Amino acid sequence: MNHIRWASLCCASFLLISCGAGDDPAPASPPAPRITEIELGKLIFEDVRLSANGNQSCSSCHDASAGFADPDVTKDAPVSEGSIADSFGNRNAPTSAYAGFSPVRGITTDSADNPVYVGGQFLDGRRDTLEEQAKDPFLNMVEMANADKQAVVDKVKTASYVLNFKQIFGEDVFDNTELAYNNIAHAIAAFERSAEMNKFNSKFDCYLQDDTYPLSEDEQAGLLAFDETGKCSICHTITPDADSDKVLLTNFQHFNIGVPANQKNPANIADGTYVDYGLGDVLVPKDVQENGKFKTPTLRNIELTGPYMHNGVFDTLEEVMAFYNIPEKRDPSPEPAPEVDSDNINADVDFLDLTEKQISDIILFMKTLTDGSGVGICF
Repeated sequence: MNHIRWASLCCASFLLISCGAGDDPAPASPPAPRITEIELGKLIFEDVRLSANGNQSCSSCHDASAGFADPDVTKDAPVSEGSIADSFGNRNAPTSAYAGFSPVRGITTDSADNPVYVGGQFLDGRRDTLEEQAKDPFLNMVEMANADKQAVVDKVKTASYVLNFKQIFGEDVFDNTELAYNNIAHAIAAFERSAEMNKFNSKFDCYLQDDTYPLSEDEQAGLLAFDETGKCSICHTITPDADSDKVLLTNFQHFNIGVPANQKNPANIADGTYVDYGLGDVLVPKDVQENGKFKTPTLRNIELTGPYMHNGVFDTLEEVMAFYNIPEKRDPSPEPAPEVDSDNINADVDFLDLTEKQISDIILFMKTLTDGSGVGICF
């Protein structure tokens, strides 16, 4: 009897060992390395998978090499192509650098104490914050062209950084589509507010730190003409912003400056009659006195962010300066005609009587506003 019991116990032990009951549990997968929300935002910002055809990311139209504007636009295609081939937006992609300093859209006063809209995101100020702005391109059918928010969330759920996303926003973040989508936008906005996108390390920043810093003679003359004769600094301010104490090269105010239509804009190719009313189209109720107004862009990185104006009508800084310096454009029948020709064209945009030398110097000064141009000098 004892022999039988012993044999039974041995068999039971053999079976347990054979089934792995005596093994240690398999080691768990190592947790994903922790990253910051800014680092997560950059991963999302650069993820081409988050578009309809897996071929376009935020950085496709806002690339660091182009001052966080679109590196692929040309004078023959002045606006960005979307994820779907041959689908184009109607506006020139603005830089996303320094965008986080724009205030929520509201009303302030211009240099003549007239009420004027200020702030917001996008060229027409239609969104108040970076978080709200970041949600739109994913669903815009001429941009990233996703069918809905769930489609975007599902792509993040299968991304290489999904564990990081859960670490930052919670294990149950994907239980609610709206919550997950909002957090995608929060991460992007965190990156857009980071030092990587807002460097403040240009040659001009060296000068701001120490006004004895030797800008070249022509650059110094350009700064003087920019601030005085050229009147550029009325809108592209060179004094520190009251909220951030940073020199932002914009007052974020909205103006109609009489920019001509761009016949090479795909929105115009069909019959040449397309008109972009800017701020006037997004206000509720609409206000015709705001037609043709767009937010003043920063001039930081302006050397890299061409073509210029909301519709990319000017290819070079020389063309931009010529536009501001042509007396005929304020005649009753200017050529080329403003896209939105009304009595609200800003009075500060007029014949400036700049010499060729002053124009050349102003352009040289604007090139001191490029990120990184002060590295190795004072940074």
